[in-house]
Amino acid sequence: SDTTFDVIIIGSGPGGYVTAIRAAQLGFRTAIVEKSHLGGICLNWGCIPTKALLRSAEIYHHMQHPEAYGLKADNVSFDPAAVVKRSRGVSKRLADGVGFLMKKNKVSVIWGAATLDAPGKITVAAAKTEAPKGALGPGSYQAKHIILATGARPRVLPGLEPDGKLVWTYFEAMV
Repeated sequence: SDTTFDVIIIGSGPGGYVTAIRAAQLGFRTAIVEKSHLGGICLNWGCIPTKALLRSAEIYHHMQHPEAYGLKADNVSFDPAAVVKRSRGVSKRLADGVGFLMKKNKVSVIWGAATLDAPGKITVAAAKTEAPKGALGPGSYQAKHIILATGARPRVLPGLEPDGKLVWTYFEAMV
């Protein structure tokens, strides 16, 4: 049925989506559960967009010292909104790529927040974000194997809570 799989992976970050592709390639009927963005935190908020921001900063730094490369550049400036927009575009292309890989490898995408109920059984609650086209929705699902790939979260230290001004996590950097 549409609710029974060989393998269900909870979390679609790099750990989850790579596992889903491999399980499907090995012939397992595979599903992946995600509640906010295919590709998880890494592709959408953490690793990838922050590396894109760092690359922009690196290029800006080089542009401020063009004489070191035998070049001249006057009135070098930056547009923070455009820098963030570029990094979001990089992330969107990669996340769309994850969706394409799920379709290509016949991995079902279940959209929502999963709760492990019992061995081999999960309940998926509605997500706050819009489901991608073709995704399965909330409900009860079962699988012989359930893999948790729920990823990372920013660590907040007491007295250093993110304020969006002096203390940032990847989330504040991208907003």
